[in-house]
Amino acid sequence: MTTRITVNDQSYETDATPDTPLLWVLRDELGLTGTKFGCGVASCGACTVHVAGEAVRSCQVRLGDLWGDVTTIEGLADTPLAALQSAWMRYQVAQCGYCQSGQIMQAAALLSENPAPDDPEIDAAMGGNLCRCGTYSAIRAAIQDAATDMARGGGAG
Repeated sequence: MTTRITVNDQSYETDATPDTPLLWVLRDELGLTGTKFGCGVASCGACTVHVAGEAVRSCQVRLGDLWGDVTTIEGLADTPLAALQSAWMRYQVAQCGYCQSGQIMQAAALLSENPAPDDPEIDAAMGGNLCRCGTYSAIRAAIQDAATDMARGGGAG
């Protein structure tokens, strides 16, 4: 059975079974390797993508359960949320970098819902995304900076 999905505004067909995790379809079939495998149990956030604008852990969303279009880290580049990617570079957030695409996708969902979050709101939204390198203060600063940039009409930084 062939399933059609839309990822980053492009339509794809896959022969993956409906119980295949979205993560594996994105990485192995579509070659979108920005989405990382971390824990496999939705505890770390490395595999965060958006489905219908909602931040979800792609390791736990089955292909047959998709309820909307998918956006990955590769799909943010041409949106106003690209301000996050620019802020991440300005604040040198990434150390090892492994968790960063999931962090950015979670932050993008936050800014889509709340364009001017305060520190407690940022901490609450980002609390499920782990960073082994401990760059949480830089992540918070980058989110605040991106929010300010977006409020001024910036996008790609």
